Amino acid sequence: MDIFARMLAGGLIRKDDPEIAAMWEGINRALRLSPALNAATSTDQIRQLLGELIGRELAASTTVFVPFYTNFGRHITIGRNVFINHACTLLDLGGITIEDDVQIGPKVNIITENHPTDPAQRQQLLLSPVLIKRNAWLGAAATILPGVTVGENAIVAAGAVVHKDVVANTIVGGIPARVLKTIEAA
Repeated sequence: MDIFARMLAGGLIRKDDPEIAAMWEGINRALRLSPALNAATSTDQIRQLLGELIGRELAASTTVFVPFYTNFGRHITIGRNVFINHACTLLDLGGITIEDDVQIGPKVNIITENHPTDPAQRQQLLLSPVLIKRNAWLGAAATILPGVTVGENAIVAAGAVVHKDVVANTIVGGIPARVLKTIEAA
């Protein structure tokens, strides 16, 4: 497996990995493309430039507001009818999938990257993908940490820090996030 497949598979990426330069090339590519994206003046232009950054076309039904921040881009998948508000950060080396009909509030952070707790290994990357399932809603300034799945129809309250999976049809909030309520389907 090349480094990109290993990144998406999750686990440890060592700073002395023989393919680490390819990862840095991808990061530098995102840094080069981000200023034009964040200077865009229409939602159509944002969709086009973000599609270039992530390497796949965005559905016309998806709306993203800038500024939008990512350190890589190529490991982000965004579905149809998605709304991403201003100033969101998606650190996607480990892979982020946002399914259809997801709503993401302003200043949300979705993080797939961590570091070992052992000080001798702290320079390594620990990657774990994040999945935001259909019709989920992430409130303003929520943070989704590595390895989390937010279930279908779930709501993450504003400011919550989510470190474990969110069950479908629940509302979570707090630091760390905990279940506040079950959503009754209409």
